[in-house]
Amino acid sequence: MERKNYMSNLNGTYKRLIIVAYRLPFSIKQTKEGVSLFQNSGGLVSAVLSMAEQMGQSAGDSGPKIHWIGHCDNSLKDIQQSAFEDEHFVAHPVFVDEDVHQAFYEGFCNDLIWPLFHYFPTFASFQENYFDAYQQVNNRFLEELTSIIEPGDLVWIHDFQLMLLPDLLRKAVPEATIGYFFHIPFPTFEIIKLLPRTWRQALMNGLLGADVVGFHTADYVKHFMHNVSEVVGLPIIEQRVVLDDRSVFVGDFPISIDFTKFDEGSQLEAVAEMRQHYQQLLNGNKIIFSVDRLDYAKGITYRLQGYERFLTQNPDWHNNVTFVMTVVPSRDKIGHYQEIKREIEETVGRINGLFGTIGWRPIVYSYLSLTFTELLALYTCCDVALITPIRDGMNLVCKEFIASRRDNQGVLILSELAGAAQELPDALIINPTDTQEVTAAIKEALEMQPAEQQDRMQKMRQHLQNHNVFRWSHNFLSAFMSDESWQSELATNLPIQSFIDAYQKAQHRLLLVDFDGTLAPIVNDPAKAQLSPTMQPVLHRLAEQNDLAIISGRNRAFLENAFRGFPVTLVAEHGSFIKKPDQDWQLLDMPASDWIEPVRATMNEYVDAYPESFIEEKETTIVWHYRNAKAEDIETKAVELATRLLSTPSAVKLTVMQGSKVIEVRTAQHSKGTIAQKLFEQTDYDFIVSMGDDTTDEDMFRQLPNWAYTLKVGAGITNARYRLARQRDVEMLLQQLDEVAINH
Repeated sequence: MERKNYMSNLNGTYKRLIIVAYRLPFSIKQTKEGVSLFQNSGGLVSAVLSMAEQMGQSAGDSGPKIHWIGHCDNSLKDIQQSAFEDEHFVAHPVFVDEDVHQAFYEGFCNDLIWPLFHYFPTFASFQENYFDAYQQVNNRFLEELTSIIEPGDLVWIHDFQLMLLPDLLRKAVPEATIGYFFHIPFPTFEIIKLLPRTWRQALMNGLLGADVVGFHTADYVKHFMHNVSEVVGLPIIEQRVVLDDRSVFVGDFPISIDFTKFDEGSQLEAVAEMRQHYQQLLNGNKIIFSVDRLDYAKGITYRLQGYERFLTQNPDWHNNVTFVMTVVPSRDKIGHYQEIKREIEETVGRINGLFGTIGWRPIVYSYLSLTFTELLALYTCCDVALITPIRDGMNLVCKEFIASRRDNQGVLILSELAGAAQELPDALIINPTDTQEVTAAIKEALEMQPAEQQDRMQKMRQHLQNHNVFRWSHNFLSAFMSDESWQSELATNLPIQSFIDAYQKAQHRLLLVDFDGTLAPIVNDPAKAQLSPTMQPVLHRLAEQNDLAIISGRNRAFLENAFRGFPVTLVAEHGSFIKKPDQDWQLLDMPASDWIEPVRATMNEYVDAYPESFIEEKETTIVWHYRNAKAEDIETKAVELATRLLSTPSAVKLTVMQGSKVIEVRTAQHSKGTIAQKLFEQTDYDFIVSMGDDTTDEDMFRQLPNWAYTLKVGAGITNARYRLARQRDVEMLLQQLDEVAINH
């Protein structure tokens, strides 16, 4: 099958491609004759190798080689740099002191991130020296990267070993073009929350140094975006995380395999001979096959239990089926992995002892690495591929099995917890911990008619032909093109053109806008907040042409001073006071003083504990501001304070609101929502827009009719229909409305 030239539209854009991964694309051995390079055969290397070939084809014989930065054993330190180069790659080795590398790789990466991100938190080891080593190694990679990077290069960083590197590179080379791909599952916030706060913030900010961040599945993207909201509090517009000066595109790019390699390889004569040999050895029995690296995430013990249950419930299959199970050695010098290996081997021995006969072993178990020929022979001679990890980022074994089956026969049983399950619905999808479901799936697979096998297999093969590893790399790199085409300075998911059209056509328009964080940026000293010089004339003209209301938590004096001369309605203290143009202030909430003193006393406890915080008293409201407090536990203390204030004794109903770095207590007769409702009910409006950044604005969003344009400014869960990423986007949107009026 001919490979498409996926790189042709990228060559003209980027000077060189630099891959940064923990491992180099080849193993290096020093012999008496010199240095030998042995090409690795993993999915990433295959994809990048194809890109190297295609870049060379499209650029001519002098096409650029791909540069690859990866860790290298210290024993090779004295080898000349020229030895780390072959026809496709220029490798740049990163050498790390052995004790630092041990804490980084065996520690932070394999004893913390790997189990934690695969949902085995009890196996995770949280040691401070691990994170110190992780930072050191990421900085070592940065040193090597900054020594070779040139303007116009595209840097593609890979996997969980280098989560800090994108941000480190962004700070060192702000104009760099950076991609990052995460090869393992990205977990939910409940898992990430187990990491110390400073660690999880560093990891999330590290990934957001990239321009494009990729994951295997849409679920992992969703988990990542939720963590962005919770850990670093950045706004998300569709598939983009919006920072002050740029945005990060986040997408799912399911990694795949070189389909042609397995499809054509399965037809080799050596594979056919070995396949026939295996079938003879197993007496023509039906064959179930699995192959996994030794790891607790692969669910091997559960798989054996499911097979045992199948043999118990289906005695007619005794002597007629054999489970060929291969476990590839991995980390077997680690105590926990030795325990897994022992448990597997004990389970295999018990099942074979319980069901086996002189002429039949129910399980043929091997603990070894298979050659490519052996692997293809087993893929093509088995009747069932049993792939049941408890958690897997993608799992390429199932894809290799499908690509090998040119005969369109064989059945794939696949765990729903493997990333590949979302792509391959024609497999028998099971829960790997449900041994009865595994049992039923084995029986269904062994008894499935050839026609159904063919139908399922053809669909899966067609999908993998169209979504091979080369398309994976192409799609990821093409995301940079979409990043460049996202030229709008206005970061929003609001349909701008239809919004402008509706504004132009409307006869009666109402604009309801918050002040702090919406019309004006939030500042550390609230008294210094003000409209920008460009916002003032825009807002004044809009107020002359529309009904404009400023609905704020600010007091009357501040709002009256800030909007002196503006024909606007002012609403102070979240609805306690209202002032229409050319009218006096009207008090809506009746003041009651009995509640203020106990609230003030409770708040003062927190001011004493956190001197950077302070209390602001308004006429009907009292507020604790903690924006300047730098204590690590300040958000926890804010929640604690809000909880205590809810039980404050009072003759009138109180509302306790936790906003943007504030805890606010006021009487509860009116809110931004009730005032917004009063305003829009006074006139038959045919256009309403409401904008706010705080939790107090959610009342306003809820109360307005569902056709109104409600816009949340910044991050956080919202009832608004749309979102503006930053405060400056409010100004840009209002300028567009102002331009409509000027042009008409």
